[in-house]
Amino acid sequence: MVFERKFYLEQLLRAEGNGMIKIITGIRRCGKSYLLFNLFSQKLMDRGVHADHIIQINLEDRRNKKLRDPDALLAHIDSMMIDAGKYYILLDEVQLVGEFEDVLNSYLNVPNAEVYVTGSNARFLSKDIITEFRGRGWEIRIHPLSFAEYYEVLGGEKAEALDNYYKYGGLPAVANLNTASEKQNYLLEIFETTYLRDVVEHNHLKNPNGLRELIRILASIMGSSTNVRRISNTFKTAAGIDITPATITKYLMCLQDSFIISEALRYDVKGRKYIGTETKYYFEDIGVRNAIVGFRLLEPTHAMENVIFNELRRNGFTVDVGLVESFKRNDEGKIEKRNLEIDFIVNRHDERLYIQSAYALPTNEKVQQEQSSLLHVSDGFRKIIVAGDRYSSGYNDNGILMVSLFDFLLGNVDLWK
Repeated sequence: MVFERKFYLEQLLRAEGNGMIKIITGIRRCGKSYLLFNLFSQKLMDRGVHADHIIQINLEDRRNKKLRDPDALLAHIDSMMIDAGKYYILLDEVQLVGEFEDVLNSYLNVPNAEVYVTGSNARFLSKDIITEFRGRGWEIRIHPLSFAEYYEVLGGEKAEALDNYYKYGGLPAVANLNTASEKQNYLLEIFETTYLRDVVEHNHLKNPNGLRELIRILASIMGSSTNVRRISNTFKTAAGIDITPATITKYLMCLQDSFIISEALRYDVKGRKYIGTETKYYFEDIGVRNAIVGFRLLEPTHAMENVIFNELRRNGFTVDVGLVESFKRNDEGKIEKRNLEIDFIVNRHDERLYIQSAYALPTNEKVQQEQSSLLHVSDGFRKIIVAGDRYSSGYNDNGILMVSLFDFLLGNVDLWK
């Protein structure tokens, strides 16, 4: 099966001519190499670029071992640029080249060179890789398959397709496997031999078992509010391991820098400030998360929330978790203050959305519960409930946009209009 990755192809094409090195980042095995060498290369030729003006070098290939020397790589590329026409330089696994930053920066002032690179070790995947290019790197972040990309190719009954997506995620190689055991074995292996090892080796961590246990804790509380001290206490009580909050903070940053998890900060809507004591963590791929917990704790409500978070982030939005104050008179007649949670505050430039994720809305009481926090927000930004058991989208009597989960995931509704 071929996943066309049109969303990312468009970004690669738009970046042409921006004078920067195009750096394709993303979690391991999300399809970066295939995107660059197969889909993008073919798209260039479809537009009339001659094959000899597309310089493709897979530096992981043993036959290209000599090109891992930076001067040899420079000389090789220069020897292939024989005229004034535009050349597209596509380098895969560029982290295998010593001083690769200098090699790439050498082409910044070459007017007929467009450079696109990707890599797969934890250092190259790190979010701070852009700083290595002196402000001349243009990051194109690749994610695992969205549900729309997944469903476009696999098709079938939507609910069944979504259940499989919830369970096995969106890594392209997993989607191409046939049986449940093949998918589970692949996800378990890639977690242990690739993701975990990369983070440990790159960051020189001395306690890989502690890191593994931290990931398991995060997987078991996916989408739940937590903080570093609470995680430290969980280590002591559940695992009998004493790891300091400072070490946990370091591990969390390592996992985020390798795109394994993402953080959603808590934001006080009325106070217009971030609340630093609590946060939520979501997994870049829900299938990897499920592998970490041994394909147990497969709760569709949390899976749906994680998938919605990833879809929002894939579209380039900033996503926080919201808190809004509510005041209610108790049985004794006293006014009590409560903090109500909004699942996602979504920001795009100076625009904002408030979104609730609701797996099912079987009763009016449940609808009231889900919309309660949204109704306590007094600004004029759009308020949305994404519901897993709706088959149409539209506004309710309170002006809240009720969106079918499938409409949301398949892009059938413009949330901003």
